Amino acid sequence: MSLIVESFPVGPLGCNCSIVGCSESGEALVVDPGGDVDDIIERLATLGLKAKYLLHTHAHFDHIMGSKGMREKTGAEICLHKEDEFLYNMLGKQASMFGLSADEPLPVDKFLSDDQEINFGKLKTQVLHTPGHTPGSLCFCVQDSDSLLFSGDTLFSRSIGRTDLWGGSFDKIIKSIKTRLFTLDDETRVIPGHGPDTSIWTEKKENPFF
Repeated sequence: MSLIVESFPVGPLGCNCSIVGCSESGEALVVDPGGDVDDIIERLATLGLKAKYLLHTHAHFDHIMGSKGMREKTGAEICLHKEDEFLYNMLGKQASMFGLSADEPLPVDKFLSDDQEINFGKLKTQVLHTPGHTPGSLCFCVQDSDSLLFSGDTLFSRSIGRTDLWGGSFDKIIKSIKTRLFTLDDETRVIPGHGPDTSIWTEKKENPFF
């Protein structure tokens, strides 16, 4: 059983989109398809993978702008936390604040909940509800030979997500990181929503917010 992971920046703000696949089944998750749909689809084809779910760490526009196109072109299901549905439905308003336009989003296919497990092929990812950046912020932890965390805009390399937007809370994001993320194995690789990879150990030791 082999885990395939490829991360790359997409969209107007360089959101890290990740393809996470099972080499045996060819099924894949796409985390935060924030734009550049054709590029994502081309990368899936090159890897020999088919998208099963579109997982959203949260519903800020730069993480969801490619969701409609991905759903229409691949059939992969749109998944996010219920508490971010209001942001998801504000896609056009959010984009307009940055001088951009966006199509109306498609309905959400699945609302995810804390500690839910999502299967793709012979692999699975655990859903972690980590409110703070947004009310419905999620992280996704994939357990294979090594642990891998997609932290969205909750935890960055030596930083944390901003909390001054709709529904943000500094106290909640700090609590989420301490109780849900810093309890993971120190060796866990972290792929954030923007910027370089890091690890749980590095953030415990070097993140100035802790």
